[in-house]
Amino acid sequence: MTTPPLSFPRQLARTQRFTLGVPHDFAIAPDGSHIAFLRSQSGTDPVTCLWVRDTESGTERRVVDPQALLAGGTEQLPPEERARRERTRQAASGVVTYATDDTVRIAVFALSGRLFVADLTGGGVRELPVPGPVLDPHPDPTGARIAYVTGGALHVIDVDGTGDRALAIPEAENVSYGLAEFVAAEEMDRTNGFWWSPDGQRLLVARVDTTPVVRWYISDPANPERPPAAVAYPQAGTANADVSLALVGLDGTRTPVAWDTADAPYLISAHWSASGPLLIRVSRRDQQTMRVLAVADDGQVSLLAEDTDPFWVDVVSGTPAWIKSGELVRVAIRDGAYQLLIGDTPVTGPELNVRSVLDVDEDVLLTAHGADSSQIHVYTAGPAGVTQVSTEPGLHSATRGGGLTVLTSWSLDRFGARVLMNRAGEPGVEIPSLAETPVLTPEVTFFEAGLHRVRCALVLPRGHVPGSARLPVLCDPYGGPAAQMVVASRNHYLSSQWFADQGFAVLIADGRGTPGRGPVWDRTIKYDEATPNIEDQVAALEAAAAAYPDLDLSRVGIRGWSHGGYLAALAVLRRPDVFHAAVAGAPVTDMRLYDTFYNERYLGLPDEHPEAYEHNSIIADAPKLERPLMLIHGLADDNVVVAHSLRMSSALLAAGRPHTVLPLSGITHMASQEEVAENLLLLQVDFLHRALSG
Repeated sequence: MTTPPLSFPRQLARTQRFTLGVPHDFAIAPDGSHIAFLRSQSGTDPVTCLWVRDTESGTERRVVDPQALLAGGTEQLPPEERARRERTRQAASGVVTYATDDTVRIAVFALSGRLFVADLTGGGVRELPVPGPVLDPHPDPTGARIAYVTGGALHVIDVDGTGDRALAIPEAENVSYGLAEFVAAEEMDRTNGFWWSPDGQRLLVARVDTTPVVRWYISDPANPERPPAAVAYPQAGTANADVSLALVGLDGTRTPVAWDTADAPYLISAHWSASGPLLIRVSRRDQQTMRVLAVADDGQVSLLAEDTDPFWVDVVSGTPAWIKSGELVRVAIRDGAYQLLIGDTPVTGPELNVRSVLDVDEDVLLTAHGADSSQIHVYTAGPAGVTQVSTEPGLHSATRGGGLTVLTSWSLDRFGARVLMNRAGEPGVEIPSLAETPVLTPEVTFFEAGLHRVRCALVLPRGHVPGSARLPVLCDPYGGPAAQMVVASRNHYLSSQWFADQGFAVLIADGRGTPGRGPVWDRTIKYDEATPNIEDQVAALEAAAAAYPDLDLSRVGIRGWSHGGYLAALAVLRRPDVFHAAVAGAPVTDMRLYDTFYNERYLGLPDEHPEAYEHNSIIADAPKLERPLMLIHGLADDNVVVAHSLRMSSALLAAGRPHTVLPLSGITHMASQEEVAENLLLLQVDFLHRALSG
């Protein structure tokens, strides 16, 4: 009996979009002797293991096998850990995150709420006795103790498993110590709430009180016996969590940090290294002023830098920090670009837009966009100048230490990530990826469209002969400030190629506001995302049709998820003359229902700019619907809650407008379950074929 060929939707789903088996999260020993990293054992194995590679011999050994530690049992996640993984879009299981001491001798991690320590040099894994489900464990830099959170309390335990004690215990039901609040994890790229001092004798600890935050209730209608989950969700214009900081000694002594939380309530990031005093970055609620503060031993703060912008100040991961010489590292707008500053001196020029800081030592390791925004390269920058580390076209990131750099690269020339370990003056050595090879190969054409030179990618059915058939067009955008779609990576176009092979010309366009083009481009969407979002998709369609006559603009569909879902629904509601059908997955339909930090950055406060919220929301447009629209939404989504789609559907029903609603029971914003992910593609294709058949 012949095995039927594997379908792409099934392969995409079971490989978690071809992320399984890819090595990631590297920690390099300071002597360069070994590298720790995470990787599952195959391209379809969702259980992530911890590995160590000897850099001299090249041998790899699996240090942690989660299934062995759990004796074959199923992983049981505490609710707080499940929420943390949702914030970081982590769909795998096993050891999904770990932390090491400064020497990379030990690694600590939580598994099923239990605390483990792995010996990275001698081998062996030990479980430490703890009083409750463990969250976010981190050893101190010396490797003597481990801090972790359980029950909202911050604990410290000696690495030998003795001396467990609570250093900060919640005083009330809605208080926690050592955890990031919702908007920090979802929007600020800050998932932690405590930081060790360099000598391992104290911790900076965040206290979060969610009492002022609106409570939303996420239920599971398919299982009515289960009570709804209460979520402290700070919707735009309402109260955020109260966040404060304290310096906490190992004996439990507490020194409050004198940061003016009334004036600047957001804690963006913290940095504590031996090169300078403790740093925190804080922001005013309007995000037009962010400050870098130095924290003294007595908790007093002093202003080191203040960045202001009439639109907003950007959050750049990895900043602020101290370079080894003791100068402040941050990213700010200079000469129309996001430039790296050491002290007050820009060390990158206007030709680069810095995206993130990866490491700070005697110089700075960073990622940045150049003239081609579809590429992200790795650079070093410092007083001696700027050096490009990655050379081939593509998307790159890196980790360094011990005289080594581990470079992870995605390219249009091959599938998946290539991971190279590099030592200065020596050829790179590949750290193997076990990811599966897709069953299809994308064929992509790039071009620019319209006055704004919108970056576009066009994917046609493989084997399509020009002039042989008129093709309906499927726009496949994201369109928001959080993500790019037109990038120099083959894997990014796999789903688009599959849709194209179902008989569509698939068009992807990164309109105004998407990352990579610099601060002026980013700020064109202030108070109005909707207008440029649609204008740029229309410009892309017109340019594509002019260059490729086989595109049939009388049959144009559009699909997307999250912001892309919003853009899809927006398109058929406001430009039905151009867009003839839409699939809107997890769309934001009422801007007042999304969170404070994201929406207020772009639209301002709802009470101060009600017109911006009204213009960018789409529920009031329901009576205009004259095209087929499918709304898809996970009922367990706590990021874009299902109320967005349900309120849209109610408005459409009240206006007598036919539409389709596909509720996904038990599914969150990720929709990563294998059967769901596979069938979602098939259902969308079926809907679009029917909607555009005439």
